[in-house]
Amino acid sequence: MVDASQPPGEAVPISGLPERGRVLCQGFIESVTYAPATQVAAFTAIVTDHDRPATGRRNRLRVIWLGRRRVPGIDAGTELRLEGMLTVRDGLPTIFNPRYEILSHQENQ
Repeated sequence: MVDASQPPGEAVPISGLPERGRVLCQGFIESVTYAPATQVAAFTAIVTDHDRPATGRRNRLRVIWLGRRRVPGIDAGTELRLEGMLTVRDGLPTIFNPRYEILSHQENQ
């Protein structure tokens, strides 16, 4: 989160996100959703804290890449650092077209 209470450049967990504003956060992808070819291109991922069970909407973050059907490297189990403007859409915290850094990737079993 980018504010005076956090040291600059330090990511906050998903459960610690504010209601709105510019954020820097870190979490694990729980699931991804692919838009059908008949709909507008948008790739969606749900991000959660790995160490806390995602029991409610407050512990989940929806990330949407508009104009993309797929984002290479973004799969369930991947750990990400995300930066962007946080808003609420359909009651769920959401970031559109964030900057992202892949921190780790789950091995295929």
